[in-house]
Amino acid sequence: MANSGNTNNRIQQKKMEVEQLLSLSGSALAQAVSAMLETPGLYVFSDILELPNVRELEAGPHAPVYQLLNLFAYGTYCDYKERAASLPELTPAQKNKLRHLSIISLASNLKCLPYSLLLQQLELKNVRELEDLLIEAVYCDIIQGKLDQRNQQVEVDCSVGRDLGPNELPNIANTLQEWCSGCEAVLCGIEEQVSRANQYRESQLKVKVQVETEVSNLQKTLKASSASPSSGPAPAGAASNQDADQPAEARDPASSQEPRQPGKKSSKVKGLRGSGKIWSKSN
Repeated sequence: MANSGNTNNRIQQKKMEVEQLLSLSGSALAQAVSAMLETPGLYVFSDILELPNVRELEAGPHAPVYQLLNLFAYGTYCDYKERAASLPELTPAQKNKLRHLSIISLASNLKCLPYSLLLQQLELKNVRELEDLLIEAVYCDIIQGKLDQRNQQVEVDCSVGRDLGPNELPNIANTLQEWCSGCEAVLCGIEEQVSRANQYRESQLKVKVQVETEVSNLQKTLKASSASPSSGPAPAGAASNQDADQPAEARDPASSQEPRQPGKKSSKVKGLRGSGKIWSKSN
């Protein structure tokens, strides 16, 4: 929330400064533009370049100021060093601002910035000055990342944007077109996968219905077979066979004989030789 509040304040401050520039011209306008290059938190200058009275500086005696403003909008510190003879000398605040802008440009192309590259591009004397400048850039919210002192590099997570030069627009359009083409290819692949998934789902539903129908028919068949009467009486031999299968109980020989009645003698049977009669004698 604090960062958003600071951003809003910077926007309001820039609007007021731009409105003030509209009422100036000549040397007063050139001095105001040079002062704006030192404004903390101001890293976008294209809207200032588009002001009609600022454009008039390009063809007049204050053209170097206009060129310097153009450099702050699209260039880097190396660009300034190459054209330093035709540009106004930078104040310490302007030099520091241009170095910040150069870090933003480098971070837009590389996510890991080696110290050696930064020292060369920014023309700093030692690593201590470089790390102080990077820490200052982080506190100004123009980059987010961390310093890797062991590997002598800065890992950039994200950075603010700069003004887009006229020559950069075709490249951006091509990049966006490639991105759109990639998105269309991904969408076509997703639609194909969805179509395959729907076909597989329909086939599985058909299989499910078929299985449920077969199960239902099988249940009806089992119920009908269990409810039908038996075909006839069981054969007579079935019981005897069942009895035969059962083991016979052992009988006690003594229990099979009837007990003798007391008080009676057993009858003796005598037979005569040559006689077919049998005489019994009882008491």
